[in-house]
Amino acid sequence: MEQRRLGRLGHESSVLIYGAAALGEVTQEVADRSVQEALDAGINHFDVAASYGDAELRLGPWMPRIRGDIFLATKTGERRTDDAWRQINQSLERLQTDHVDLLQLHAVGDSDELDKVTARDGALVAAERAQEEGLVGAVGITGHGHQAPATHLEALRRYPFATVLSPLNVALSRDAAYLADYEALADEAQSQDVGLMIIKSVARRNWPEDDDKRYSTWYEPLDRQQQVTAAVSWVLSHPEVTGIATPGDVGLLAMVIAAEADRVSREAAESTLADAPAYSSPFISIPI
Repeated sequence: MEQRRLGRLGHESSVLIYGAAALGEVTQEVADRSVQEALDAGINHFDVAASYGDAELRLGPWMPRIRGDIFLATKTGERRTDDAWRQINQSLERLQTDHVDLLQLHAVGDSDELDKVTARDGALVAAERAQEEGLVGAVGITGHGHQAPATHLEALRRYPFATVLSPLNVALSRDAAYLADYEALADEAQSQDVGLMIIKSVARRNWPEDDDKRYSTWYEPLDRQQQVTAAVSWVLSHPEVTGIATPGDVGLLAMVIAAEADRVSREAAESTLADAPAYSSPFISIPI
């Protein structure tokens, strides 16, 4: 699997980042199969969060075996210093490790949330303390929603975050304002040598109300191989992108792995997705 440099952190990360939200509601046996599938494919960057159900607990038993071989990232969604500090330490316990390579301030998708985490009593203070004490290698930021790229651009103006995890896919790029915000973020990330990672690459739309929600993702994903290949290929055709987080369902991992290995041109990807039915932003309605 292709690897790309994670900004100034220098880590050569696989272009597929294991999205451990997929492990939040599965058994250890199912989790073990999925983690092994990822490792066999060459994935060396694992991304989890305290809020992903049991995901940290499912990854924990693997750490004695693979901790030295992977880049491990987790997230705190807390907003106040004390709460974030407590959650960071709980994550380390659940992950069965004494440090993570990256701690991300999670779900910072608008200016109000950015103000909270960067306040004098905000989560960023806890993240800096964790970094100073060797619990965290670097600090990043993530977020969903149509305001996420603009919010993350402002975040980089306020603080030298090492990484950004922001949304991008073909459907979102069709919104001229959104694309302009993303491109401004990408330019600033390159200027600061920030690792730019992407989420929602294979999102199709919000779940229809009458759908059986056959996947554990909060959005309906693309699930036909040709479309998944197009979606993955399109995002990875952007050279500023370090990698994309795999979707939050273990059943989708094989298709994304196959897509990375058999990429098509950006033009071919756009042509394929032009025919995708009901393809739209997943942020029209975000479940709370």
